[in-house]
Amino acid sequence: MQIQVPAPHETLELVMGDGAVIRVRRHGRTDGGVRLFVSNGNGFAIDGYYPFWGPLADRYEVVAFDVRNHGQNPPAASGRDGHTYAQMTLDLERVVREVSARWGREPSVGVFHSMSARTAMKHAIELGFPWQALILFDPPNVPPLGHRTYEIMDVFERRLAEWAMRRQDRFTDPSELARQYAETRAHANWVPGVHELMARAVLRRDQTGDGWVLACPRELEASIYLQAMTLNVWPPADAYGGPVKLIAADPQAKGAPGPAFANRALAEDFGYVYEAIEGTGHMLQIQKPEECRRATLDFLAKLAIATR
Repeated sequence: MQIQVPAPHETLELVMGDGAVIRVRRHGRTDGGVRLFVSNGNGFAIDGYYPFWGPLADRYEVVAFDVRNHGQNPPAASGRDGHTYAQMTLDLERVVREVSARWGREPSVGVFHSMSARTAMKHAIELGFPWQALILFDPPNVPPLGHRTYEIMDVFERRLAEWAMRRQDRFTDPSELARQYAETRAHANWVPGVHELMARAVLRRDQTGDGWVLACPRELEASIYLQAMTLNVWPPADAYGGPVKLIAADPQAKGAPGPAFANRALAEDFGYVYEAIEGTGHMLQIQKPEECRRATLDFLAKLAIATR
């Protein structure tokens, strides 16, 4: 089966402080009500998460965007110099501010995965909490040195960085990358059609017209894995200024990734609202999208954040 993301109602080409462009797409309801901002993890693209967020567009306005140098965004002229959590935090501030200015100020909820979730954590703590609620899907949280999960995360991030630097970065066709996803243990259990969907979302035509290349160059992907080790974001739940929920990979699952243990530990240490989705790994939103939507909607219902 082939999954197609519908055309957005509107698109904004937003220019960031260093000149990078982020393409923001508006889906779902536009008649007022709650607005969901959704974005992607490192090396992926938000269109590939459509089985998770697509059905939410029946209830909400959904503002979808890729982190710089990912997905539909053109390569940033600043390149590696701007591919940092510090700059991504400023990018998020500008995206939220510009969307409110151009599409109206509505009650907003951040729903972010992995790298974008870590960015949202840093953004809320340093620049303020613009949300009615913030929902964080399996952020790769790295605790302070000496913490019981530090070594787990150190191994997790460094192995990913080494893998990213070696990964294939040119393809004859998106189906080639789709097959690789399907054959990889960590990605084999994505819902049907998502291997192809994600492959199309993370590749762009080579400028020479010969084949396809990764939208996010492997060197930039690797740099984010390494930056995670020095980000020094391990906040208590009351540091954000508003309600936050951690929805994480299952630490009881076979081959559970490092963030599954780090997020459980963060919740234990600081009293977060926390839920692990049974049987999932790091890409939980496209492994069990229905369960992830239910965990999202349950939290919003408890906060009385509903659609009009």
